[in-house]
Amino acid sequence: MKKFLFYLLILVSNASIAQVSRDTELYKSIMKKDSLLFNVGFNTCNISQFERLLSDKFEFFHDVDSISYKPQFLQNIKKGLCKTPDTYQSRRALVEESTEIYPLYKNKVLYGAIQHGVHKFYEKIAGKEERFASTAKFTHVWLLENGEWKLARGLSFDHQQKDIPFQSASTFDNITEIEKWLQENNVPTLGIGVINGGKIQDIKVYGTLKKGVTAPYNTIFNVASLTKPVTAMVTLKLVSQGKWNLDEPIYKYWTDPDVAKDPNSKILTTRHLLSHQSGFKNWRFINPDNKLHFDFKPGTKYHYSGEGFEYLKKALEHKFHKSLEQLAQELIFTPLQMNQTQLVWNNKIDISRYAIGYNKEGEAYPIEKNTKASAADNLLTTIEDYSKFMLSIMKGEGLSQTVFEDMIKTQVVTKKGKHFGLGIEIYELDKGEYAISHGGADKGCQTIMFILPKTQQGLVIFTNVDDGYKVYEKILFHYLGEKGRKIFDIETK
Repeated sequence: MKKFLFYLLILVSNASIAQVSRDTELYKSIMKKDSLLFNVGFNTCNISQFERLLSDKFEFFHDVDSISYKPQFLQNIKKGLCKTPDTYQSRRALVEESTEIYPLYKNKVLYGAIQHGVHKFYEKIAGKEERFASTAKFTHVWLLENGEWKLARGLSFDHQQKDIPFQSASTFDNITEIEKWLQENNVPTLGIGVINGGKIQDIKVYGTLKKGVTAPYNTIFNVASLTKPVTAMVTLKLVSQGKWNLDEPIYKYWTDPDVAKDPNSKILTTRHLLSHQSGFKNWRFINPDNKLHFDFKPGTKYHYSGEGFEYLKKALEHKFHKSLEQLAQELIFTPLQMNQTQLVWNNKIDISRYAIGYNKEGEAYPIEKNTKASAADNLLTTIEDYSKFMLSIMKGEGLSQTVFEDMIKTQVVTKKGKHFGLGIEIYELDKGEYAISHGGADKGCQTIMFILPKTQQGLVIFTNVDDGYKVYEKILFHYLGEKGRKIFDIETK
């Protein structure tokens, strides 16, 4: 038996060259058997599934309950977990992104497969809501017996009482591999910030700023529309302090001359502006006369608008007699020690650390040194600084409970499973979970961030190329797992 375990460990540890992909028949076959064993068998106490799927030679190794064989294992299920399913029920959930499957061959003929992964267990006691119980790693050995897949060995180990988010062996720790991947995708510079357990877990910056110059840890990026959440948080903090009103007509503080004669200007509010229901196009220069117009009555439709945020900036500045840059410094940048972040280009910017933007062909764009703060665009920041900002949002720092709830509440639906709150987008995930998000896109800039308040996770991605979005999927799946897949599904359907 020890010899068997030794060889099993050797196989798993050296099997990286043999792992099969998710689209292979072997992967699909093993996953189907896994589902029958657990979703149909274990989760519903259908013992007959175990009887059919377990090999007569089945051996089970558990780091708490020792060793058992098929007859004893079935008895333990019947008289233990499944003794009184009406009063106690256990449910196993596979962490699908953890699953690895490796084929076993003899003389080039497939005879078995190793399944390795992580699963979580939940328990429900009569009259109470289901709760998390434990998480564990597992290794299964499946054998083909008379053409049928049978489970011959099972190992369940490293049981934990904490619901720890799954992190696979990180591809993103292999610098050589990532640099090659970036070159293949023509992405000069990539920055990733990872939040786990309500703390910044990792800051990574890959690639080069220019030929022969490695991008440093504190690379400065222009993050385009990731500026908007900053403006939104400035505003919502002022609302929480009782100094600003979401639903007060904004004309009391500012009216753009282009729309001064339009009656819609009298009903426009901060809520309309933050939720992109202002009635404005994204930018006024899209209009033939380069002037601002209401295309619809505020609050009746959704249309993404940078102009709406610029309108809000003017109102804030007129009301408080401070620039947006000053307000952001006072309310966000200084308290959070975002010392590498600013809304305007000045002599504080270390241009040697700046990620110049590129087009798809690898040609650099001229650096645009904005000297006036925009409420919607051109924030200059680092991965670490923006991750600090995301943590602040996650924790609702400086926001009253009412304002935080208003921020994430559906102000306007943008597509199935997704809506705009106040200054941020919300992805509606499973079981009441949600992700706060926003993206940014300009010439030579593609950025995005996700915050999951309930699981205390976060992810921010910065790139400096027109089509940097093409690397999002791999990063999203790697760091957010099934939640990342759900977000991707919502976005692409």
